[in-house]
Amino acid sequence: MNWKQLLCDQRSVSYQRRRRTDDLRTEFQKDYHRIICSASFRRLQDKTQVFPLEQNDFVRTRLTHSLEVSSFAKSLGQMTFQYLLDHQTDPEITPDVKDSVCSILECAGLLHDIGNPPFGHFGEASIRDWFAEKLPLLQYQGKPLTGLLTPQMQADFCHFEGNAQALRLLSKLHYLIDENGMHLTFALLNTLIKYPVDSTQTDKASPDIRRHKMGYYLAEQALFEEISRATGTNGCRYPLTFLLEAADDIAYLTADTEDAVKKGLLTYDKLLHELEAYRPMLKPDASPESYDLCIDILREKRQYAEQNDIPDPDMNAVQNWVIAVQSILLRSASEVFTTHYAEIMAGTFPDALLSRAPAQGISAALQDIAVRYIYDAKPILALEISAGHMIRFLLDQFVPAAIKYDTDAPLSPIEDRVMRTLPENYRKIYAHYATGQDAVYRLYLRLLLVTDDICGMTDSYAKRMYQQFGGFQ
Repeated sequence: MNWKQLLCDQRSVSYQRRRRTDDLRTEFQKDYHRIICSASFRRLQDKTQVFPLEQNDFVRTRLTHSLEVSSFAKSLGQMTFQYLLDHQTDPEITPDVKDSVCSILECAGLLHDIGNPPFGHFGEASIRDWFAEKLPLLQYQGKPLTGLLTPQMQADFCHFEGNAQALRLLSKLHYLIDENGMHLTFALLNTLIKYPVDSTQTDKASPDIRRHKMGYYLAEQALFEEISRATGTNGCRYPLTFLLEAADDIAYLTADTEDAVKKGLLTYDKLLHELEAYRPMLKPDASPESYDLCIDILREKRQYAEQNDIPDPDMNAVQNWVIAVQSILLRSASEVFTTHYAEIMAGTFPDALLSRAPAQGISAALQDIAVRYIYDAKPILALEISAGHMIRFLLDQFVPAAIKYDTDAPLSPIEDRVMRTLPENYRKIYAHYATGQDAVYRLYLRLLLVTDDICGMTDSYAKRMYQQFGGFQ
């Protein structure tokens, strides 16, 4: 791979680029303004990060999380590519390349979760589980859907992923000019494709991280192949995706810890105890010095807060410690990228950056603490059960109606009204891409129409639709 091709600022074929001499922005900077001003981005303010339907405005939403990831991703681009420039690692890397990289990563951070359904990752799991259970039971023209849909079509729903939905939303559903979505640059879109495989090629046990999830649906396969060719990745992971992924990991690991302390799920003393208890479990290639430094910093922050009579010294210590740990993890991830630069550019590097980082111990410890104190906490589990029930209920209403929609089969009065609640632009996109297709592919697109609608819902809107459809008001 080479940066001249990787930094492809091509947009969809139908996009007519207007040249203006008074507009000094690069194409990647123009992407940023399209994102910030979009309704799809604004909806992230009412989508769950960890705590569903949270009333406390301190904890993160998808919007605030995405802003943090954007900042971290841009910082990673700056420090990593400045190092590559200073050490003349690659003659193709110039200051202009560095600036473009930072712009792309800043935009990618804003968009990395834009395809996620309401209620966080549990929303994704609820959609996957519903289709795995219901597809064999649902019928179209007297035949079970599992006997009609191709294996890839079925896998698109049973392996549903917000990552694949993001590509679909940005390239089709967000109706800006026409049916090609936001018309973002191919370099940005490829950065967002964390898993450049389809739903039939996934393997969570694979040593190659790019196969752990799917990156695109059958409906966007032709677009993925076009992007891959234009940017020269040819099925490999786009190099900047590694930095985006590290920024996301750093943001959620540290923020979840801070939010958990604020919510009372974790205390300063318990955090310190758990970090000390995890030390013997460090992997052989983890840096014990880096891990010990993180523990020492936590103690120092608490001591400083107490000595200076800062209100709530425990919370203050954790908040300041989180900032310090973020800095350590950013430097560590950048170091792995520059060390393995040749493998990354050859498309052969198989791991997440933080899994190879000197500071991998602290990220692993925070992940372990998050699972036990946050994700498995009873209040979170109770809210997730409620959220999962809402999504399953909505799928129960929409999917049977969608199967008959746009066919000769008559819709019942309720089914007709259910389908008319779908956004008009989504139905228009369906009609555009369904024109001229066979009956099975049209059925597949109608099922996607349902998941498109649900993924576009905010947490509050999904709850409201559940109450209205169920007559619970």
